[in-house]
Amino acid sequence: MTAPHRTRLTAEYDSAARARAVERSVRPEIDDIEGDRTTASLDRDGRRVELTVEATDLVALRAGINTWLTLRGVAETVAGS
Repeated sequence: MTAPHRTRLTAEYDSAARARAVERSVRPEIDDIEGDRTTASLDRDGRRVELTVEATDLVALRAGINTWLTLRGVAETVAGS
């Protein structure tokens, strides 16, 4: 897939433990949600979690961003953020 559109969604948490909880909640979805038009990757460095969403077109990018922000929001709620 050629992905000319990309965005990074970065969040910094008050502790590495909370960032790890969010990362572990979202990571299993990375391989399950990818489609023909979007991909996502996830990195964590201490208290920072970064999701990168890539898409072939802007409509797919917007949909991907909405999906990952929703999943991250649920993970944050469960982790007590």
